[in-house]
Amino acid sequence: MSGDWNTKYGTRRVRHDPPTLEEAIFAAIGITDDVEAQAEIASSLMGLPYDEVLAEVKKTARVSARTGTATRVIAGEQGAQRSIVVERRVVRRFATDKRTGT
Repeated sequence: MSGDWNTKYGTRRVRHDPPTLEEAIFAAIGITDDVEAQAEIASSLMGLPYDEVLAEVKKTARVSARTGTATRVIAGEQGAQRSIVVERRVVRRFATDKRTGT
C-alpha cells in the first residue's frame, strides 16, 4: 500500500512508523518467556540480524531481573486470565435538540 491515497476530500498521506527495537522487544516479552524466542520474534519484527537483537534482549532481561518488574494480571472467574481493552467513546451533544425542544 502506498503512502498517499485519494479520498473525496483530496489526497491523504498515511504515516508509517516502524517499531523501535525497544518496542519489538517489549512485544516479544509479552508473547514468551524464552529469551531466544524473544530475540527471534523481535528480529523478525524489525528485520535486524538475530545476533544483534539477542544481545539487546539479554540486556533487557538482566535489567528487568535486577529491578524486579512486576506484571499485573486481572483474574476473572476461577483465576482465569482475561484481556481488557479500554476505548474512549466521544459523545457529541448539541446545544439545541429539535426532538426535545430545548
